[in-house]
Amino acid sequence: MDKKEISSLLELPLAELISQADKVRRECAGLKLELCSIMNAKSGLCDQDCKFCAQAGKHRTGAAVYPLKQKEEMLEAARRAKDIGAERFDIVTSGDNLSKEELDRICDAISEITGKFGIKMCASLGALGEEEFKLLKEAGLTRYHHNIETSPGNFPNIVTTHTFQERINTIRAAKAEGLEVCSGGIIGMGETIQDRVEMALCLKELNVDSVPINILVPIKGTPFESIKTLSCTEAVKTIAIFRIILKDKIIKIAAGRESILRDFQGMAFMAGANGMLIGGYLTIKGRSIDEDWKLAKEIIELWRR
Repeated sequence: MDKKEISSLLELPLAELISQADKVRRECAGLKLELCSIMNAKSGLCDQDCKFCAQAGKHRTGAAVYPLKQKEEMLEAARRAKDIGAERFDIVTSGDNLSKEELDRICDAISEITGKFGIKMCASLGALGEEEFKLLKEAGLTRYHHNIETSPGNFPNIVTTHTFQERINTIRAAKAEGLEVCSGGIIGMGETIQDRVEMALCLKELNVDSVPINILVPIKGTPFESIKTLSCTEAVKTIAIFRIILKDKIIKIAAGRESILRDFQGMAFMAGANGMLIGGYLTIKGRSIDEDWKLAKEIIELWRR
């Protein structure tokens, strides 16, 4: 699909765009709905300056600060993820790198979680290299999460302490070790719809496996605390465009779905989404598990009609 074709899609009425995206989802991705749960295993004092992030050390947000949790805490979080019906469990750490001791502890936890609970393991640990990915894969990791956040052109407006190319290098290193990759970004950070299209095209070129779409929830103390929130219509439109471009990939709605989409979350799944995070986010509380499971069952029923 070229940019001219995509531009013509952007001119469609929302209902027609949603219909086209739902058709692509049915034909290319089927009825599978992927549910994931994440653990904030190391929080705060990050030395990067991502303008959206509550955990950046230079921002005054009141976010929790603690070192890497112990293996037993990771196992307990994985058990809870399994109990609430998550297919995947993701260990997430703040910062752009890990010490050897931290990596060893996480590998040990992944190995034991895989053996005890059988849940598929993911991790989001910053900018790692091939040797580190090799250790993680040997421990049982199957998918690595590393967002590109936005378009290449807009990236310097969001982060200045590392480059977009560094993000790409990490994704390619993970893929080189045979890991699946989960990579998406955040919409509603002042970018244009063309920036979102460029982000989707970049993810398509990288051939990532799963694409989380977060909708910015402005956090007090960050540079984006006063930014105008994205409309529900724009969020749904973006999800539809991502589905049409990315075809068979998992498109997962994450942070912001409750506060921005509110009672219209079902529209996101009619527009092409086929995954979601359950059990809360890194620094934002999510909905109850019962509410999310009710939504998941309604989505599957709707898809089967």
